[in-house]
Amino acid sequence: MQYSLLDLAAVPEGQTVADALRGTVELARAAERLGYHRFWLAEHHNMPGIASAATAVVIGHVAGATSTIRVGAGGIMLPNHSPLMVAEAFGTLETLYPGRIDLGLGRAPGTDMATARALRRHMAGEDNFPQDVVDLIAYLDDAPEGAPVRAVPGAGTKVPVWILGSSLYGAQLAAHLGLPYAFASHFAPAMLAQAAGLYRSTFRPSRFLDRPRFMMAASVVAAETDEEATFLRSSQLLSMARLRSGRAGKLPAPVRDVAAEVPAPLLASVREAFSCGATGAPATVRAQLSALIETYRPDEFMITGMIHDHAARLRSFEIAAEVLEGLRGG
Repeated sequence: MQYSLLDLAAVPEGQTVADALRGTVELARAAERLGYHRFWLAEHHNMPGIASAATAVVIGHVAGATSTIRVGAGGIMLPNHSPLMVAEAFGTLETLYPGRIDLGLGRAPGTDMATARALRRHMAGEDNFPQDVVDLIAYLDDAPEGAPVRAVPGAGTKVPVWILGSSLYGAQLAAHLGLPYAFASHFAPAMLAQAAGLYRSTFRPSRFLDRPRFMMAASVVAAETDEEATFLRSSQLLSMARLRSGRAGKLPAPVRDVAAEVPAPLLASVREAFSCGATGAPATVRAQLSALIETYRPDEFMITGMIHDHAARLRSFEIAAEVLEGLRGG
């Protein structure tokens, strides 16, 4: 089992986008040193607390600051883009950093609907995602002789493509196309077991994979004590609660009593959203992650975690790497 890291390039309160992007680079270098297999970034728009809207640009910046770790998108929200432009962007990245670039594709907009309309200029009623995935893969493949449209750069780079999802739709598509599949259980765990089972049971071998490759994600906040980790985790609980209340902003500073800040029904739903994960001291995190791995048996385990203090965030992912390396060895 490989383990990897998803960074949301969070912008903490009191800091700037430039600060967040510098932190992302420092985290990527640490992840490379700590043995993480991949470092992924995600596309979000019109969110003051997330700095990775121009995802391919940030991926290139991170890849240029590291040397061995795979860097990619988890993911690119394909309905926001033409397949050709995505192929050109990631073909360029693969040309610059050969053998290190991944392309995860999502079907959601990664934003609110008004911003989605601004991104796409018009909103089509039909769902073109499956065909767009096929077209994009074709642009990244060897271009046939006489092809009227080619991705340059892009053609022949064969950037590995993942399907991302938080429902059964992506699981079915990934299985049908014989592609690797990553489930967004770090914030939407409700259908994790069903999606994993469906993907594995209906997978069709392809030229990309001869067997299913399933990745699950988990939210992890680790610290020296359970109490300190719970305190640090309050930032992401507050952030999600504010997002769901229509008050999206920068990543809040942690608080000791989240219940005093968030109404009980909303807090319960936020806790449920982050229920696939681990929070605590190293031993606590080990027990919680071990239970998840034993239950779902992923081929790859990706973790994420938004922490306001940068040093504490680095330490959290350091503890998590030590735990995951131990679990992999076991």
